[in-house]
Amino acid sequence: MSDVTEIAPDVFRISTFIPTANLQFNQFLVRDEEPLLFHTGLRGLFPDVRGAVATLLDPASIRWIGFSHFEADECGALAEWQTLAPDATAVCSLVAKVVSVDDAAALRPARALADGEVLTTGRRRFQFLQTPQVPHAWDASLMFEQTERLLLCSDLFHHDGPVEPITESDVIGRVRKTLVRYQQGPMAYYLPYTNRTEPTLKRLAALQPRIVATMHGSTFVGNGEQALHDLAQTMKEVLGQPGPP
Repeated sequence: MSDVTEIAPDVFRISTFIPTANLQFNQFLVRDEEPLLFHTGLRGLFPDVRGAVATLLDPASIRWIGFSHFEADECGALAEWQTLAPDATAVCSLVAKVVSVDDAAALRPARALADGEVLTTGRRRFQFLQTPQVPHAWDASLMFEQTERLLLCSDLFHHDGPVEPITESDVIGRVRKTLVRYQQGPMAYYLPYTNRTEPTLKRLAALQPRIVATMHGSTFVGNGEQALHDLAQTMKEVLGQPGPP
């Protein structure tokens, strides 16, 4: 069963906790003239997520489907959503569109957005940010809603557990704990650390987000600029050290 929380006016966090993974999977629905769903969720979660969306608006009215990169929890249910919503168009990076999405996921051609381009859904303006390898994958991108200063940050700030929907407390301790645990098992280097990681996180920090909406864990409300600088330091300390060949 998915839980629904309003994290900003007409912006909703839809969250499903998977106990076997000790992990929340979050989608974000923007109720506007042209509704936007960010993250489709896994195909297996589609019935639950669809049911949650239906409590907020007609799922068939979704116009835009955004995601960071080609991965099951990002866009695995894209075809199901496009079957349900006949006008729904995926929005992603050009790399995602031509390398994976149009051939392997979408029923209709995706709309590729350029870095810095703004998608307007009505009252909301989403700035598209091309962020290769941040959080991970060549095709990665993020979206920043300019009115509420809300950063849809995908796997950045990932932390485990059945945590609260929204927090104003520092989440970096949770993030560090999760990254360290992942580094000790088969999920090591889940987030790559490259020469583009710190500059990209600094670029995101310069946007001064007030709300940071992660796919896995609590939405953070507060000084997003400082949180992103702290995340950059944490990733450098945990992931930026030489590892096994």
